Amino acid sequence: MSYRIITDTCCDLWQDYYEKLNVNVVALSVNFKGQTVSSYTEGWLKDFYNGLRDGEAAQTSAVNPEGWKAVLEPVLAAGEDALVLAFSSGLSTTYQSAVIAAQELRESYPDRRVNVVDTLCASMGQGLLLWYACKNRDGGMSLDELTVWCEAHKMNLCHWFTVDDLMYLKRGGRVSAATALVGTMLQIKPVMHVDDEGHLVKVTTARGRKASLDALAKKLGETGLPGENETVFISHGDCKEDADYLANKLKADYGVKEVVTYYVGAVIGSHSGPGTVALFFLGNKR
Repeated sequence: MSYRIITDTCCDLWQDYYEKLNVNVVALSVNFKGQTVSSYTEGWLKDFYNGLRDGEAAQTSAVNPEGWKAVLEPVLAAGEDALVLAFSSGLSTTYQSAVIAAQELRESYPDRRVNVVDTLCASMGQGLLLWYACKNRDGGMSLDELTVWCEAHKMNLCHWFTVDDLMYLKRGGRVSAATALVGTMLQIKPVMHVDDEGHLVKVTTARGRKASLDALAKKLGETGLPGENETVFISHGDCKEDADYLANKLKADYGVKEVVTYYVGAVIGSHSGPGTVALFFLGNKR
């Protein structure tokens, strides 16, 4: 039987890319300047980050069970099974909502199957896991085989990122006010990652922006799986020049052939802020 891969917009990809991958997508939403937005263009994202720079606040909303059911049920009704790849449970209730929706729909469609994976990923880390999943689906993996593959490899999906302004992490409770103040004054940049529980964790620091970007590239050299990273993903908080610098360094120093680059979406960007740069690749550990 055929099956569909379904994910959510915290993959931080764009509509044409989701269509290219042939996946269904459930949208998280952000309330910004009095409007609730669940899909956004590149132009809207640039305006969004400019608004954050000007002091505008944003509130985010997870996908609830009904949101998942609205996308899942037509798939099951059409006679297809489903594999759900959901945003990290360490950062959102979106995964738990998918589990609830899947259980309810299994009762209504007992002949259909819905497998739900907590990716423990965020932003284009989730997007890169989705990209590999679609390659394996197109290569002939069954629903169960692909579910096992995703569960086995999500711990190899490395997320390394840095931010240009510590104050956004302070607002989200990721660093203390004192750390944010001193770090801003001394141009100290955190180098962080998403850990095995899907949480954001500070690992080290770098002195200055260029050093923090170089530190991200170095992580691929230290832990990247040989032969598995011809394609890597980079997301950025409206700082494409920095993302391009990192991409060029990866190609020159580590033989990366293709880098897919896009914005950090509004949901995650609300907490990480402008100037975020994140690198995603397969490694021997997170």
